[in-house]
Amino acid sequence: MNATGSASKRIVVGVGGGIAAYKVCSVVRRLTELGHQVRVVPTESALQFVGAATFEALSGQPVATGVFANVPEVPHVRLGQEADLVVVAPATADLMARAAHGMANDLLTSTLLTARCPVIFAPAMHTEMWEHPATAENVATLRSRGNIVVEPASGRLTGADSGAGRLPEPEEIVALAMLVLERADALPRDLEGHRVVVTAGGTREPLDPVRFLGNRSSGKQGYALARLAAQRGADVVLIAGATANLADPAAVTVVKVGTADQMRQAVDKHAPDAEAVIMAAAVADFRPTTLAANKIKKGDDEPDTIPLSRNDDILAGLVAGRREGGLPRNRAIVGFAAETGDEHGDVLFHARAKLARKGCDLLVVNAVGDGRAFEVDSNAGWLLGADGSEVPVEHGSKDLMASRILDALSGLLGA
Repeated sequence: MNATGSASKRIVVGVGGGIAAYKVCSVVRRLTELGHQVRVVPTESALQFVGAATFEALSGQPVATGVFANVPEVPHVRLGQEADLVVVAPATADLMARAAHGMANDLLTSTLLTARCPVIFAPAMHTEMWEHPATAENVATLRSRGNIVVEPASGRLTGADSGAGRLPEPEEIVALAMLVLERADALPRDLEGHRVVVTAGGTREPLDPVRFLGNRSSGKQGYALARLAAQRGADVVLIAGATANLADPAAVTVVKVGTADQMRQAVDKHAPDAEAVIMAAAVADFRPTTLAANKIKKGDDEPDTIPLSRNDDILAGLVAGRREGGLPRNRAIVGFAAETGDEHGDVLFHARAKLARKGCDLLVVNAVGDGRAFEVDSNAGWLLGADGSEVPVEHGSKDLMASRILDALSGLLGA
């Protein structure tokens, strides 16, 4: 068993010859910390950036690049046959070209030919190389064979260059790898051509220059939705409130906001161009009616009560806008409900009432409390559809929950 309580898996980490190879050290370390058996297979050029000793120390396994190393064990066949997952990072233009054309001129490409498990390529290269028609064709070929080629991030590249082609952060690569181990078919390219807006995190309503009213939302579920929607081909805008220091997902446009009103303004700006809006943020229902110019201090002037005003209901506004014909009618609107049971009914009783009240197409329901949903890495719940459907979602990572939500969203957009 590994650190997550599931069975330990055999993972091959292939390393291409790019400057981003140094980031893969963190990928290997994290995968081994999770209890998996990791075998690093670099190319010869990768060892120009990170030495074999480093990968051996991190993985606890020998490192070789050629097919003639340790011949009695036939590693060029055995590694691929026995692997539960292969992660290639950085996947350079040259390495993907060789993989797409079935070449087997080193240990890594031979392993790729014998692997029958899921294979994830995490590209990293200069923008011009990523956008070249030859690379685009090779990526399409790899995807057509069932391989997962993730979208690269945008940002600082080698030297002063900046643009698309940056390797996603190690945490994101590991998260995608863990998701594929949970669910091999979690990353289809079924959202290509669709624009999706996702809100995430909590809002903070200022009381004075020091204090604010907030909530416990970490933003992890919304970030998982944005990350996976982008990797499933969507053009994604993530409107993020207060989060737990989460890194921007690769291939996602991130808009940072603070208050509920700022989130409403951002949604009003970006939603009209989107076919789907996923309201995963924990938006504050109330805000202080007045903002104190100075810090409220203890003493005779300390107020006994703090008057509150109600914030706009962003989800209700979206639904109302669609009903009035001011927004595209083919858009799917997804809401979230964090519920607890009470003397009037259980979680689903309250969730069904909220779905009817809000009028959205899909409501994601989480039972909260006792360490559930907020500030944790796992989730479970139900998907309630406007058509009366109720689909339970098994307990698992928030990425797994996000993949199930996106399955339902894909169905709505297809319909």
